[in-house]
Amino acid sequence: MRLFGQGSKGDIDPFTDLLFNTLLTFTFLFLIALLLLNPPAKSGIIDPKAEFIITVSWPDGNPNDIDVWAEGPKQTKVWYKRTQHGLMHLDRDDRGNANDTQEINGKTVSNPINQEVLTIRGRPPGEYVINLHYFKSEDQQAVPVTIYMAEVNPVLKVISYTTEVLAREKDEITALRFSITPQGNITNINKLQKSIIKANSK
Repeated sequence: MRLFGQGSKGDIDPFTDLLFNTLLTFTFLFLIALLLLNPPAKSGIIDPKAEFIITVSWPDGNPNDIDVWAEGPKQTKVWYKRTQHGLMHLDRDDRGNANDTQEINGKTVSNPINQEVLTIRGRPPGEYVINLHYFKSEDQQAVPVTIYMAEVNPVLKVISYTTEVLAREKDEITALRFSITPQGNITNINKLQKSIIKANSK
């Protein structure tokens, strides 16, 4: 029984049948290869690649520049000039109104949100210090700053949520201190003051 090239006995062309079947086989294998090279994307899955997320925010539209400084085990430090050290990452340096505009389709669009986000992408044991620095004031006013820390894995859990007030330009305060045990647990949450900037300038 013939699968392809059916016709009268006078129309039988073995070479044509062989060529057609070979082409069909290569086409099929090519489609299978494409499916294997481009698997369907998994939609709706968000992987933050972090164990802890610390969000520092101040009032929308506030023109002043507030910075986050973080110190981890073995005096590793992260700030606007060094946004990554070890497993600590400063995702964005928000400078108040200074970097809150962008051009979209020829129009200037303003983003009033003031926020810096620090992620810790592991659980190295030791002490961590999170400081706020009133880097530059545009209106010479005090700025209320909210510090939110959440544990991301294995489930979302709020570790700390507080508001501090930076009174004047160049003020530095410790907003949060905590330790991670060798077992990966958070302990000893406090606000014992420690300057990171002064130590960094030595």
